[in-house]
Amino acid sequence: MCILPALGDSPLTNVLEPKDITYLVAQLCGAPAMASGGASPPRNSGAQLSEACSRLRVGEEAANTAGSPAAGASARDVVPHNWQASKSTVVERIAYLFNNAAMSDVRFVVGRDTDRQVVPAHKFVLSIGSAVFDAMFNSSLSSDEELIQVPDVEPQAFLSLLRFLYTDEVVIGPETVMTVLYTAKKYAVPAVERTCVDFLQRNLSPDNAFMLLTQARLFDEPELAALCLDTIDNSTSVALAADGFVDVDKATLCAVLERNTLRIRESRLFAAVLRWAEAACARHGVPVSPANLRAQLAEALHLVRFPLMSVEEFAAGAAQSGVLTDREVVELFLYFTVNPKPRVAFDETQRSCMMGVEQTASRFSRVESRWGYSGTSDRIMFSVDRRIFVVGFGIYGAIHGPSEHDVAIGLINVRTGEVLASHEVPVHSDGSDSTFRAMFRGPLEVEPGVQYIASVTLKGLDSYYGTHGSRLVPVECASGGGRVTFHFEAPTGNNNGTSVEDGQIPEIIFYV
Repeated sequence: MCILPALGDSPLTNVLEPKDITYLVAQLCGAPAMASGGASPPRNSGAQLSEACSRLRVGEEAANTAGSPAAGASARDVVPHNWQASKSTVVERIAYLFNNAAMSDVRFVVGRDTDRQVVPAHKFVLSIGSAVFDAMFNSSLSSDEELIQVPDVEPQAFLSLLRFLYTDEVVIGPETVMTVLYTAKKYAVPAVERTCVDFLQRNLSPDNAFMLLTQARLFDEPELAALCLDTIDNSTSVALAADGFVDVDKATLCAVLERNTLRIRESRLFAAVLRWAEAACARHGVPVSPANLRAQLAEALHLVRFPLMSVEEFAAGAAQSGVLTDREVVELFLYFTVNPKPRVAFDETQRSCMMGVEQTASRFSRVESRWGYSGTSDRIMFSVDRRIFVVGFGIYGAIHGPSEHDVAIGLINVRTGEVLASHEVPVHSDGSDSTFRAMFRGPLEVEPGVQYIASVTLKGLDSYYGTHGSRLVPVECASGGGRVTFHFEAPTGNNNGTSVEDGQIPEIIFYV
């Protein structure tokens, strides 16, 4: 007669399948039991009894540790008897084994410190889905370790990768996509990589473009990096104002500053660069000072194109920042004020910050003659419903034949009072009632919903002027650029007679 311990209250019943208990009873009692193949196992010997007791000890240890955090509470350690019967396809059976201790022959300790989790897996399933796992388990360099440490991967990201290997499903979200992408790169699972990159592309915006650009460069994703750069080009001001901008590494900052396609005034770009340098000082634990700002910027400072600023922008901003040497400041002031212009240490290449083709908003439907000038500026106030870049104005020329006017043009932000640009240009007219162009040195960014004043001061003979003006002027942009609607108003004060209905400044020349 064989005396067995009571198993009802034992943790062994949670780790041994019914067939194991049946076989163990047979081994301990010396009774025959049917093996899985239908043949009777031999009656127990000392070695067989020792093996059975060993299985009992191992099973009991597993049961005692199954609930601990290190063991991975999310893994299914309790495997129902005959679970295969409820899975009618191979797909279902393989999927059932995901994060399941049933038949597992390897375990991963994923994460660090208190975030560690033990994840059971199956070498065969992992090997057929990943060349890295295949090499890990089946190459000449493979080891027989059943507990593999993975400290550099977060548990949720590792489980997301394994879920795909077992089920073909990719489960990602905004909080996990970057860690899953890293894990997919680490274990060479390109299908998961593509899904992560597609997710990032769908959720790319100016607010996160710099953060994603850093990650795209880190993970060597050129397609995603190119899309991030395009987003920064098209919405430079918004991208630079985002919190993530000041956290980018210097190499990423330089890659952006080297671009010729940024859509922003250089003075505003320089202000953003200074914000980045201040954050870099904080990261390195050094006080914010002109010398430290310059040290943090290093080669990035010479990628700012100071010659593209107006002399007013330079004098009010960069010249007083302290990050430029006295010699650099003097050389740049000479560049702005003398001809021929001296060479400077900073790039003079214009940033091609506009898209599409040149557009014109024309506000008058008829032209009349004799508009006089006494030194007072003709001004008109306008706003637009989308961002544009103003590059100049169309103006009327003299009525007395070919002539030349000295024209001072300007653009003022009404909300801030900032003069975005102001300079003099000569304008040649041929005596006809056509408009003639007075252009700024570079594009001026005009934000939607903000009022601006276009100002023109002419010296010379009487000119033509426009009448029957429109308060709302829609412009259908060429090459699929969409529509821009201008809203014109007369600013307060003396405008030399120019108003919405008639006067000068018949055209605003712009790009979208």
